[in-house]
Amino acid sequence: MRDKILSLIIEAANELNQQLENKIPIDRGADAPLYGQDGVLDSLGLVSLVVSVEQAIEDQNGARITLADESAMSQNRSPFRTIGSLAEYAERLIQKGV
Repeated sequence: MRDKILSLIIEAANELNQQLENKIPIDRGADAPLYGQDGVLDSLGLVSLVVSVEQAIEDQNGARITLADESAMSQNRSPFRTIGSLAEYAERLIQKGV
């Protein structure tokens, strides 16, 4: 499941890159920085990516999840740091049925 989610996130990041001046380095795969100290996205870019990923997960898996919620914001290590951390967080939410 994680590989499928990684692919969905990379695809969404690739689409978003077409609109960005500073591109998400998707060639780094799961290690590509998204948001935070090393990230390339500002808050608007992150919201765009999150909405795209949520929609892709619902379309592909039939699972409706909310990635940017209180749980995500209260974690010690943000799930939005890298493509890999976002994929892990999304997978946990899908498994929980949230």
